[in-house]
Amino acid sequence: MSSRFIKSLLGSRLPIIMEVKRQDADGGQLMGERTVAEIVAAYTEVGAPCISVVTGKWFGGTQDMLDEVAGLTDKPILQKDFITRERQIVKAKDTGASAVLLTARILPKSTFQNLIETTLAHGLTPFVEVAEPEEVESVIRPEECIVAANNKDIRTQEREAGDLDVSRSLLQAIIATGTPCPVSASAITDPKIGAELIAAGFKGLLIGTGLLAADSVHGWVEEFERHRAALGQASVS
Repeated sequence: MSSRFIKSLLGSRLPIIMEVKRQDADGGQLMGERTVAEIVAAYTEVGAPCISVVTGKWFGGTQDMLDEVAGLTDKPILQKDFITRERQIVKAKDTGASAVLLTARILPKSTFQNLIETTLAHGLTPFVEVAEPEEVESVIRPEECIVAANNKDIRTQEREAGDLDVSRSLLQAIIATGTPCPVSASAITDPKIGAELIAAGFKGLLIGTGLLAADSVHGWVEEFERHRAALGQASVS
C-alpha cells in the first residue's frame, strides 16, 4: 500500500506530526483564545507535514473538529481516539483522515491485529502505539504501519509527566519490525530532546501539548532545527 501519510512525514524537512488538541489529560485548556483555524495555519506556516486531531472526549475533542481540520488543510490527517471497531475507521476515512490511532495497550491482541488489517483494507495507515516489547512484537504488517512509542501511560489516563525512556528503550525493537517510520509520541516538550530523538533514529515525532503550550510554534520549531543542526555537525566531526 502506498501511504500518503508515511510519504509526507518521511519526505519532509520537519519530521513532526503537529497535533490539534483542546485540553490536556487533566482538563487544562491548551488552545486558549486561539481557534482551530489559527492553530492549523500556524502549523502550516512552519511546514508541518501531517496534522493529528484528537477527537476523544477525554481531551475535549469531537468528531466535528476532525471535519473542521479536514476542511482547512490538504495535509494528511491522523485521527486520535480510542478506535475499537470498524465503523469508526470507516467514519474516519469519510471525514478525511489518512491514518487512525490504534493503541495496543487497550485492545486484546486479536482485536488489535484485526483492526490493523481492517484499517489497511480501508486504505488508511495504522498509527500503532506501543509501550512495551510485547506490544511491539504483536504488530502485524509493520512495513505498512507507523509504529510509535507512547511516552505516556494510557493506564493512568496519561496524567503523568511521561517517560521518554520508553522511546529510548523501544527504538531498536521498533526499527527491527521493519516499519518505515518509527515515531516517538507524547511528552516531548523540549526542542532539544526532540532533536536528540531524531538523531537517535526516530523518523518522526508526534507533539501536541509541547507545541500548544509553547510561547510560539515558530520559536519551538526554530530551536528544534538549531539543535538538530548542531547534533548533525557533532556526528560528522
